[in-house]
Order: sequence, then C-alpha cells, then structure tokens
Amino acid sequence: MDTKLNNIKQSQELSVRKFYENFKELTELELLAGGDGFDRIILEPSLNRPALAITGYFKNFASKRIQLFGAGEMAYMRDLSEKSQRDVLFRMAELKIPCIVISRNLAPTKAMVDVANECKVPLFRTKMKSKEFLADIIVRIDRMFSPKTSEHGTLIDIRGVGTLICGDSGIGKSECALALIDKGHSLVADDVVYCEKVNDHKVLGKAPELNRGYMECRGIGIISVAELFGINCVRMEKSIDIIVSFVEWKSGMVEDRTGLDTKYKNILGVQIPHFEIPVRPGRDMARLVEVAARVYALRQMGHDSAKAFNDKLIAHMAKKD
Repeated sequence: MDTKLNNIKQSQELSVRKFYENFKELTELELLAGGDGFDRIILEPSLNRPALAITGYFKNFASKRIQLFGAGEMAYMRDLSEKSQRDVLFRMAELKIPCIVISRNLAPTKAMVDVANECKVPLFRTKMKSKEFLADIIVRIDRMFSPKTSEHGTLIDIRGVGTLICGDSGIGKSECALALIDKGHSLVADDVVYCEKVNDHKVLGKAPELNRGYMECRGIGIISVAELFGINCVRMEKSIDIIVSFVEWKSGMVEDRTGLDTKYKNILGVQIPHFEIPVRPGRDMARLVEVAARVYALRQMGHDSAKAFNDKLIAHMAKKD
C-alpha cells in the first residue's frame, strides 16, 4: 500500500455532464432541452442571475457561470416578444454560457427550448426556489474547483486535532497510528491521504474510498479499524491541523529541545505547524504524537508552555543580575 502520490491538481473547469450527474438527485434537476451540449464547460464556481443580460445589457456579463433563471427573470422573459427572447438567448449562447437552470419548477418559454436545442445549451429545471438552489450548489461547486493533492502518511484525529503522521516507509507510522486508535482516537486515512484546500487557512484530509477504514500492519496484513475497534474510531474527513514527521535518529543529529521556534510545512499553499520527532528504540511514539497534538491545542488557546518557560527563565536571570 506504500504509494507516493503528491501531484497537485486544481480543477479549473467542470463539465455540464459532471454537474448534472453530481447534482441531479440533490436538486431534482430535470433536463428540458439542449441535451447535446453536455460537454460544455463551467469555468467559474458560482451561479449568475442574468437579470441585466435579458434586458439587453451584457457589459460584465458572467458568461462562464451557470445561468439561473428565477421567478423574476422568467416573468420578464414572458413579457418579451418571441423575437426579443431569441435575440437575447442567442447572444447569451454566443458568449458560451455553460447551461441554464430554471427554478421553482417554472415552465420555460418556447423560445428558450428552441434556442437551447439549436445552440446545444443544456436547459434544466429544478423544483427548488432560487435561494435554496444557490445555497445548496455554491459551496459544493466551490469544493469541486478547489486545489487537491495527496500525501504519503497517516491522518489521525487526536481529540479534535487532525494529525498527519509522515515519514519513510517502514519507519512506524501505521504502528503508531494503531496505538493511538487503541487509545480511543480516530483513523481518517492510512498510507495515502487525499488533501483538499478548503480556504486560505484550512486543508481537509480524507482517505481514498477504496481503503477507507482499513490499515496495513506489517507482519499482520490489512485490518478493518471499524470491526476491531468500533465505528467511532473511523472518521470520513478531518482538517490537517499539524504534521508530525518521523525521522530516523542518528548520532549527533540536531534535535529541537525547546520548542520555541515553530516550524511549518506547506500543503497547497497553507502553512501547517510541523513537528519532527526522531525515532529510536525505547521511545513511545504514540505518546509523543499525542503530546504534540495537545501542545498545538494549548497554543490555539493562547497557552505556549515553551514561551512561558522561556519568559520565566529570562525573568529569573534578570532578577539574579
């Protein structure tokens, strides 16, 4: 199961076909016309209400987005002559809009159906209100566009702190994770962690669907965490809050003895606190990783023990002087 995958993939586009397949059940999408245009591309992770466009004003028209026709837009369309409707819709099609969605289960005009078929622009309808449709779709589409990569390691939820354990193959990542799970913590992903940038400060990690909830233990084989430890010991996804790297201990190597200087590792442009722990016989790696997670949690609450001790030491030295 040791497969190194760390290619960054950023989806800059989404086909109408994939949009329909992903959201048809959630939003009860119904294809009305333009079925030959499923290969059209959605280039921006948002929706546009084309109220100004259907009046003939196309300056700054967001043509790369899904076009949502609500009750207001449909009422205005019906007040236009069929020729005016066709002129507006042809202009929108020329600007390569990906598709049109009509909300509230409203019936399209004849011109909308005809132009959709002629220009191969998919025309959908949903029973949802415009506000509900926007709320359900925008966040999900935005995530489909978010940058993604994968990291070699094991992701554990340690009392709310997403901890990515990294290191060379065979150094003991899975064994450490197993000990942490035995303590009551939860497995998110073993060996390969799919990472997704949610915002400028957060990266979400999850397991590939195929091996979710499974771990490889050298000498034992593949185990099911849920069956051995209970379903509460498996999580679907978790933010990556800290990274703990296991490094093989060598005589003379420099080790962090104070913890005053926080190190960071970059994943998808997000700087994540990074702890390096040397591995050598006799060390309880699970306990050390657990402590690293607690140190991070305390720092998030404004308590930095390393800084507090350093300040105390400086004050003591100043008093002696």
